[in-house]
Amino acid sequence: MIRRVMSLLIALSAVVAALVVLPAATAQAAACANAWNASAVYTGGQSASYNGRNYTAKWWTQNERPGSSDVWADQGACGGGGGEQPSGFVVSEAQFNQMFPNRNSFYTYSGLTAALSSYPAFANTGSDEVKKREAAAFLANVSHETGGLVHIKEVNEANYPHYCDRNQPYGCPAGQAAYYGRGPIQLSWNFNYKAAGDALGIDLLNNPYLVEQNASVAWRTGLWYWNTQSGPGTMTPHNAIVNNRGFGETIRSINGSIECNGGNPAQVQSRIDKFTSFAQILGTTTGSNLYC
Repeated sequence: MIRRVMSLLIALSAVVAALVVLPAATAQAAACANAWNASAVYTGGQSASYNGRNYTAKWWTQNERPGSSDVWADQGACGGGGGEQPSGFVVSEAQFNQMFPNRNSFYTYSGLTAALSSYPAFANTGSDEVKKREAAAFLANVSHETGGLVHIKEVNEANYPHYCDRNQPYGCPAGQAAYYGRGPIQLSWNFNYKAAGDALGIDLLNNPYLVEQNASVAWRTGLWYWNTQSGPGTMTPHNAIVNNRGFGETIRSINGSIECNGGNPAQVQSRIDKFTSFAQILGTTTGSNLYC
């Protein structure tokens, strides 16, 4: 009798084990489409991403924000795979809007978050304090360069023909006056468009206008400079923050030849004031060495 009961228990255990369902693997979100651009025209079937979700236009649309208009069909979350930045970006959309209350609609939060995958170490290195400090430092310099994310391109058009260095072997195929300042860091000169385009896999030498037409491309050029270029300084702005060299070194790398060493103290102070404000919004500290 005991043997029969034991046999039944063993058989029952096998059945229960067979019914145990292992947790399903978490599905990765789709890759994000190009970031929605308020000034672009979309026709039925075209896709755009906004605030971490993909949308498809049902019919012709312009300046109707995805998620707030029935012209857009929500295709679900995006950006979970393919090397995208982790979802925990240290700047929320609400904080971004607080920093830039009068920004041009071209400079979308979704364009920024879509661009983060190009440089995953940005605002994602070191302690939470340092991550937030780097985001505040980058956005403070961006704010200074663009008048609070108002200007997409350089205001003084008289300067436009000056940014073509004909001594470069590739010349200026888009035209003598095509390489003026654009985007959050005001990318300028044909050699910078060539270098940024090569790094990002985008032909910006022949089509520099993409920087003023596509928000994600614009943000990518800003992050390219921040993470890879030292300009007139001795280090990249990214390294200046994560290695605790100070906000002043980011100014030196961006415009040090004009602003640092007493060259333009009012401009330096403007950048520092904005950095201090943004650090407070993000709940972090500024660190030392603010001046250059």
